[in-house]
Amino acid sequence: MIAEHEAVEAIERAWDLGIRFFDTAPYYGSGLSETRLGLGLRGRRRSEYVVSTKVGRRLEPGRSSWHGAPPLRAYFDFSYDGALRSLEESLDRLGLDQVDVALVHDPDEYYADATSGAFRALRRLRDEGSVKRIGVGMNSSDLLCRFAEESDPDCFLIAGRLTLLDRSATERLLPLCLERGIGLIVGGVFNSGILAGGTTFDYAAAGELVAQRAERLEAIAGRRGVPLAAAAIQLPTRYPGVETVLVGCANAGEVEDDVRLAGLPVPSSLWSELE
Repeated sequence: MIAEHEAVEAIERAWDLGIRFFDTAPYYGSGLSETRLGLGLRGRRRSEYVVSTKVGRRLEPGRSSWHGAPPLRAYFDFSYDGALRSLEESLDRLGLDQVDVALVHDPDEYYADATSGAFRALRRLRDEGSVKRIGVGMNSSDLLCRFAEESDPDCFLIAGRLTLLDRSATERLLPLCLERGIGLIVGGVFNSGILAGGTTFDYAAAGELVAQRAERLEAIAGRRGVPLAAAAIQLPTRYPGVETVLVGCANAGEVEDDVRLAGLPVPSSLWSELE
């Protein structure tokens, strides 16, 4: 777990570089992510930035899964009342009166509970004007398609499924979002690190075949003088309907690196080779 001052410095540097969309969740750092984001944004004009947080994973006393985090254990709660209480707790940690975007967080095994409970609660808050946009954030394109067909979300956060190694979100999800006017926020563009020089893929050690594919992609990009991480960050922006790309940053230096990578020129011919 990074120190508080490093987290705040990262937020401040992001602000200086023009970043105005910030995504968080109670689960991240057992509440520390929301608390530190609030500290980093304190004193800034509220109309100038967008904050997205999530419901569905609440915190209670217990052992945290995050090293160095407060002694709070995350547990799933996709109930109607649980979602309302979760958002109240998030606002308290953030030090805000309102968030702009509220997402149901990873309802993979809880679709029925999420639609009848948490999402219904978010719909009420949207209708009341307490939240501007609502949706779902997860790694599964298939379940997001079901939400798109059976609910009325404003946006989705899809992680790891619109990358150089996995473009499954382009098969059904992206066309469905375009058809229904659902904005798409793309995260996990490095697939947990393998596309940025790391060795992990989808939160686990990368297998041999995935590692070989990443090496081939890196060689192709390298021949054009383009860092593979730059192509990974920029890939989602090539698709209509993608509103923004989320990249996790542990410190101000990583923020600077990611902004630089996002702005590097990528030859159009390289995209064809990578695809």
